[in-house]
Amino acid sequence: MPSPLPESPRLAHDLGLGHRVVAGADEAGRGCLAGPIVAAAVCFDLASLDADGLRDIAALDDSKRLTARRRAQLAGVVMRRARQVVVVSASARAIDADGLHATNIRIMREAISAIAPAPDVALVDGFHLGDDAPPHRRVVKGDATSAAIAAASVIAKEARDRLMRGPAAMAYPEYGFDRHVGYITAAHTEAVRRLGPCPLHRRSFRSSAYGDDLTLFG
Repeated sequence: MPSPLPESPRLAHDLGLGHRVVAGADEAGRGCLAGPIVAAAVCFDLASLDADGLRDIAALDDSKRLTARRRAQLAGVVMRRARQVVVVSASARAIDADGLHATNIRIMREAISAIAPAPDVALVDGFHLGDDAPPHRRVVKGDATSAAIAAASVIAKEARDRLMRGPAAMAYPEYGFDRHVGYITAAHTEAVRRLGPCPLHRRSFRSSAYGDDLTLFG
């Protein structure tokens, strides 16, 4: 007898939708001081997965709740088990030009639009992507609710972290991107104040973490 599937409310949610092909979309890097914002869309053909495949994706969780090592392992699981994975990013310059929220919505819409053929249902973490987007459902706290959105969360976070810890850190080693991947920390703030921003920094970034200095970049 095969072992039963582990309990997973996220997988149960997606199976309970009654659709064979389920896609999820999420982003990483929305709150960062430096680097791109990255969106991912992951599409599962749930009916094609055997017990081992379902057991693999039952382990998915919100990327923020996972260790870096576990997130990397689960990214590999997603790449093996998904029907399609799409990653779209937008640079700091695009964020500065168009605004963070508009850029976030655009790249999530692009990621969902790139799933082909279209899924039976597309789930998006937190946002409605507009009437010009493919049909989709907004799911509040989606990465804790849906396996497909959790998969997208893992892929977006892993893709962005690898970029920041690799090419970005090598190009601008003095900013410590290998440690904080562009999020605001005391060391990151100090480096920007001392050295000024590099091309990866978002000039439009504002945070109360700067205290009264909300115009750090002029």
